[in-house]
Amino acid sequence: MQSYRLTIPGAPRPVESASIVDEVSRNTVSTTEDDSADRSRQAASLAQRDALFFQELEQQQIQLNDDQVQAVRHGDGPLLTIAGAGSGKTTTLACRAAYLMQVRRVSPRHLLLVTFSRKAADEMKQRLAEIPGVPLRAAQSVEARTFHSFCLQLLRRNGVRSNVLGDDGQQRMTIKRLLRESGTSFDFEPESLLALLSSYKCRLLTASDLPEASPAEREIKRVLLRYEQWKQAGGMIDFDDLLLLTYNKLSSEPELLAALQDRFHYIMVDEFQDTNTVQYEIVRLIAGERRNLMVVGDDDQTIYSFNGASSEAILSFDKVYPDAKVVALRINYRSSAEIVGLGNAIIRGNKHRRPKTLTVPAGRQRLADGSDDTVEAAIGVEGKPLFARPATAEEEAALITTSIRKLIEHGGYSYGDIAVLYRSAGSGRATIEHLLQAGIPIEEHGDLLSFYESPLIRPVMAHLKLALQHRDKQAIEMMLPTLYVNRESAMRWIRDKDAQQAKKWPLIHLTSLPGLQQFQKDAVIERLRLIKAAATQKPAAAIRRIRDAFFDKFAETNRGGTPHKELMKELLDELESSAGRFETVESFVAFAEDMVKRQAEAKGDVKPDSSEGSNGEGRVQVMTIHRSKGLEFPAVFVIGASEGIMPHRSAIQPQQPKQTSSQEETEREKEEALEEERRLMYVAVTRARERLYVSSPAFYHGQKAELSRFLAEAGGVRQTLSAAGSSRSTRRTMR
Repeated sequence: MQSYRLTIPGAPRPVESASIVDEVSRNTVSTTEDDSADRSRQAASLAQRDALFFQELEQQQIQLNDDQVQAVRHGDGPLLTIAGAGSGKTTTLACRAAYLMQVRRVSPRHLLLVTFSRKAADEMKQRLAEIPGVPLRAAQSVEARTFHSFCLQLLRRNGVRSNVLGDDGQQRMTIKRLLRESGTSFDFEPESLLALLSSYKCRLLTASDLPEASPAEREIKRVLLRYEQWKQAGGMIDFDDLLLLTYNKLSSEPELLAALQDRFHYIMVDEFQDTNTVQYEIVRLIAGERRNLMVVGDDDQTIYSFNGASSEAILSFDKVYPDAKVVALRINYRSSAEIVGLGNAIIRGNKHRRPKTLTVPAGRQRLADGSDDTVEAAIGVEGKPLFARPATAEEEAALITTSIRKLIEHGGYSYGDIAVLYRSAGSGRATIEHLLQAGIPIEEHGDLLSFYESPLIRPVMAHLKLALQHRDKQAIEMMLPTLYVNRESAMRWIRDKDAQQAKKWPLIHLTSLPGLQQFQKDAVIERLRLIKAAATQKPAAAIRRIRDAFFDKFAETNRGGTPHKELMKELLDELESSAGRFETVESFVAFAEDMVKRQAEAKGDVKPDSSEGSNGEGRVQVMTIHRSKGLEFPAVFVIGASEGIMPHRSAIQPQQPKQTSSQEETEREKEEALEEERRLMYVAVTRARERLYVSSPAFYHGQKAELSRFLAEAGGVRQTLSAAGSSRSTRRTMR
């Protein structure tokens, strides 16, 4: 079996250790203990208060480097703080809030801190209360909220009494009902339509702005407009409405805006790279003429473009505010020098970014002395990125499973110390299944749907199930939309007819559905032939035939204008790869159902048959790279570092360009997509504190897959790649 090598071939040397500058001692006014005792904090000059502030931080072992001190000391005016991965941004934000209160005598009620999660807001208040000299009451008086919480509070205080529709399930059920009532033959997923509407609202647009060039687009717009009408009639708003309503109120009510500007003199925004247009505009309005806006973020970690976020906000901040002070936090306190060096080398390939090179503090370099040769032989050298080139995703999954066991047995790690990160649902399927089969406890993050239960895969699996169980009504209902009939009315007809005269194949009743055209009746007969034939075929061949006959075309037609067609192709190819391990449809369907059950047990949806637990060792954290943002783990496995996986083929093979797009626009969109993929790789490797394992399958979905260009470039290897991502020729030029 493949094993992890000592390092990634050609990887750059580790970055040099960065020294922590004793900024406190260099910027502290010398005082004696007697002086300190006699001095009154209220009467102290700004310089004395400054000195005392940093002395007290030092006494509490809170040491700030030069860059952090610059950000903390910043007074009035706009401030852009570029916070590299693991660079202590939370400490910097908390210390600046404390500095404004203690040194500059700003009332805590004049501070507004906006975050992207309630956990981050709570943590900020807790950190603030731990800073010497900050009373708990003062820390609690600082307005630290998420964007949505802040907007809801503002709207409530200004007469908006609409109920907040915070239940995703209710939203999906409503869209599903509206689709059913519309009688559409399109099989749109409610999640896709809601995501599409959200993406418009994030850009200060509404459902009325949706396109209507095609029948599918017109149907989507009609359903979403009805959804908006339903909310309005019921006195409800959703989370996106909170932002839009707040922006509209602040834009149209000068007195309200003036009151907010008078309340909040200093505004700080965390994770600024994740802000969308409407969020950015809200904080700009509140900052007003004072312009005391501090934003903290990292353009190298902008990975949520599908949610409306853009690195352009950070890149252009000092153009919007020409007098903005720019501070870069460049010391990584999280990872080893070698891991930081790999991250630097990866992200350096992006052109549209603020140039910066992260370093590590003195003493963070790995010390080889005293290391255990036996442990190193089993799990590698701590701090050094390790690499493997397995043949396939299945071999990669087996390697990860074995390596996790070694970390537990030889490295003293618990399951909860370990994370497995993957690019997309398709690329994570094999590893999740191997971990489940091995009995390794896992915790999946995300929508928590099993691969075989995902909206795109369910109809294909339904065809296979019907080949085995002809009267499976649930499977019939699941596949009906692929015949371009309304699911509810068609299923009702089949049930009624079968109650009158039961058939071996109940689907045949559909041929007598009133209003069905002859070509549709012929399609039902042909589909039955296809299903019957699948029973005797190998499952991978059966799936390929289903795809070629109708399903790929159906999926693209009914995708609701949101998922990239390459994302759909990846999932369907992954289904074929999974099925290729089995000889019969029956064995494959049984395996898929077992995996669904195991995943449900792992998520706690149902009780497992056995009482075996993880013995307090936690669970391996399994998630997409997008979900890992903001997290860190002692040991991280990054899987699928191959062309077509990362970068994803949706970036390598952009969708068909619009007729109105110029060649220059098309090339720019492709470059932007590739740069976001490179940022994903960067985010993935910088989640690791002590151990990083990267693997790159040599074959993916039966096709040769080159090493990810991001790793190749990081090692100084320049590849010439075809549009599909496979290497036509590779020339090695050390840069």
